[in-house]
Amino acid sequence: MMAASATNGIVLIVDDTPGNLALLSDTLSEANYRVLVATDGYSAIEQIQYVKPDIILLDVMMPGIDGFETCSRLKADPQTAPIPVLFMTGLSELENLLRGFGEGALDYIVKPIRPAEVLARIEVHLSQTRNLRRAESLLDHNDFAAVAIDTAGRIGWLTPAAGVWLTDFSRLQGAEQGCVVDDLLPDALRGWFQRWLRQIGRTVVESESHRLAPGFVAQVSASHNPDEYLLLLQREDAQWTPEVLRDKLKLTFREAEILMWIARGKTNKEIGIILTTSPRTVNKHLEHIFEKLGVSTRAAAVAMVLQRG
Repeated sequence: MMAASATNGIVLIVDDTPGNLALLSDTLSEANYRVLVATDGYSAIEQIQYVKPDIILLDVMMPGIDGFETCSRLKADPQTAPIPVLFMTGLSELENLLRGFGEGALDYIVKPIRPAEVLARIEVHLSQTRNLRRAESLLDHNDFAAVAIDTAGRIGWLTPAAGVWLTDFSRLQGAEQGCVVDDLLPDALRGWFQRWLRQIGRTVVESESHRLAPGFVAQVSASHNPDEYLLLLQREDAQWTPEVLRDKLKLTFREAEILMWIARGKTNKEIGIILTTSPRTVNKHLEHIFEKLGVSTRAAAVAMVLQRG
């Protein structure tokens, strides 16, 4: 079997018609794609648990669960939701097209299948998806924290770093608020945002940076989408040097180093790379830090650093 890294990508074909499977499989293999096949929705969902394709060609009419239900289940699972789905159908009624898009499909391929069209559509959607994932990866592995919210302060999207920022800020305010999509912002941050909205709103492109608490700075900008705003969240943690943390919190120098990187949102693995040690050793030091500070979580340890100034 050809290694995935040597191909243009992995395509899963889900169709109960042998002739369609053969035509698509040959076409895609000749174009240097790795091809997976399934003849019904259940086996497709099961197969994806073991090998995740880059894109799915999904027949609408199949025995068992049809293509619409299969797509709905894939989009309901966070692990498979990002995989682009292209429906294959002989149906051209508007209601079916709209239903497919409502279930999360990106595009349609109308039967009878034309190989050149299939290859062109796959190439376009894979290119768009890869560009999006590059952007998401850049945000995921950066300290940059951003949150998209509506006028009520409800979260529509956020970066991983923003989730950490919001959790730490919420804990500092003495609350245990959720910090995921569809949750409201922590009260203090939401109150500041809505005051800004009432006073200035869209007459100004963005706000000045505002310090909400020691170490926590926010800035809000109007988005291109109607009734959506972008919060840029920053940490003022330059004062968090190992020497300062060691003296203030009575830690060893190595424990202070680890706590400093924890406060900057780094994982145990990332800290291990930075300090040239193993994640297991980092975790052991972290246990000692928790014991000395009288806390049980990373967020609580960061909150204590903030409270101590």
